[in-house]
Amino acid sequence: MSTTEAAAGRLLPRREDLRAMLGLAGPVVVIQVGMMLMGVVDTIMVGHLSAVALAAVALGNLYFFGLGVFGMGTLMVLDPVVAQAVGARDGPAIARGIQRGALVALMLALPATVLLLFAEPFMVLARQPADVIPYAAAYAVRLAPGVLPFFLFVVLRQSLQSMHRTAPIMIAIVVANLVNAALNWVLIFGHFGAPALGVIGSAWATTLSRWLLALLLLALTWSRLRPHLLPVRPEIWHWAPLGRMLRLGVPIGCQYTLEFGAFAFVALMMGWLGTRAMAGHQVAINLASLTFMVPLGVADAASILVGLAVGRGDLPGTRGAARAAYLCGIGFMSCTAVAFLTLPGPLAVLYTTDATVIAVAVGLIPLAGVFQVFDGTQVVAGGILRGLGETKVAMLVNLLGYWFFGLPVSYLLGFVLGLGPGGLWYGLVLGLAAVATILLVRVRMALARERRRVLIDHPPLEPALES
Repeated sequence: MSTTEAAAGRLLPRREDLRAMLGLAGPVVVIQVGMMLMGVVDTIMVGHLSAVALAAVALGNLYFFGLGVFGMGTLMVLDPVVAQAVGARDGPAIARGIQRGALVALMLALPATVLLLFAEPFMVLARQPADVIPYAAAYAVRLAPGVLPFFLFVVLRQSLQSMHRTAPIMIAIVVANLVNAALNWVLIFGHFGAPALGVIGSAWATTLSRWLLALLLLALTWSRLRPHLLPVRPEIWHWAPLGRMLRLGVPIGCQYTLEFGAFAFVALMMGWLGTRAMAGHQVAINLASLTFMVPLGVADAASILVGLAVGRGDLPGTRGAARAAYLCGIGFMSCTAVAFLTLPGPLAVLYTTDATVIAVAVGLIPLAGVFQVFDGTQVVAGGILRGLGETKVAMLVNLLGYWFFGLPVSYLLGFVLGLGPGGLWYGLVLGLAAVATILLVRVRMALARERRRVLIDHPPLEPALES
């Protein structure tokens, strides 16, 4: 057996592959958790107002991310584009990738912002609780001014991560979280003479913090990014390469939308069961989303490290990064599964003192424990495929696994068979298991052959240079 064949057949990563993964994944996970903490702080603080306030923030955030997740996913195209250019030491391609990313962010922010201003009719159409809709719609409207800085932050974050410049992102995240928590405390409850704005105050705190996050990150990294941002390259406006970038990015956006949409649709169905069911679901899904940030960060790191290896033509490095990502992502989610299965009560009371909401959450948190391993597997697999430049397969698998299998089972168990909130979540577990299994097989097939770099400007406009 040749050395290459032996490397292809090994199960555990080499020490250097694991070291590289932990070195990048650690900061990226901190960044992902930091982003998630903004929503956690909002949820915990308004949860002490009432169950209606808790459900309103849940629904408002659901609507915001339902509109924003497509843009976030589409901008993840910067992972293969910038990382592979960095791996190939192609400075001009790095600059074009970042500038086109900013252009795409502007294009995507406009429709998302407009749709946020018309949240209430969509919530009524979705048959959400009447007592929740006015507060949730008002919350969503106040989030609208934060869409553009949020998308631009994604562009900066993905680009800097591909360059292994994570420290400024972590600094910006920490500062923005501290400011968000302080603003929530002031604006929700009316401290320091400010009016007690409740749910609306939480939305303004989040919007202001997102502007701070984007501007602070740009300021911290200006000396590093300026050569890539200025001068503006005229070729970024050329439709052919922009179209190639969108053909890679839009399937990622659709994949994210399909996955988020499946969870969002379950949340909407929870709303059909009443405010308490929706609030209890929000507690459980918030906990699951928080732990999900770790494998999501690992997937981000995997996409970057796989992209770097593809850019430098290193197939063993590509496979090693994939193995290290699986070990880190699935290993962590196995540990959180144990915590969710054994400590549902103590976790639920962190969010609310409402006994009926706690009862719903305690029934759902162990189910979140069951799907932890599947969730970690599927997101890491998606990150590996993204780094390779394969973006359509994950989109199709998400469509089949969630929408043609998981959600119909959720509806059948939750409403037809009368299992309520637990039945809705069983469908999620089965959908996640199907998606994880198929993507695991696809990654194995994709890594069985040599991979070529994604070229957006083809043929290359300039020779590769030192970045």
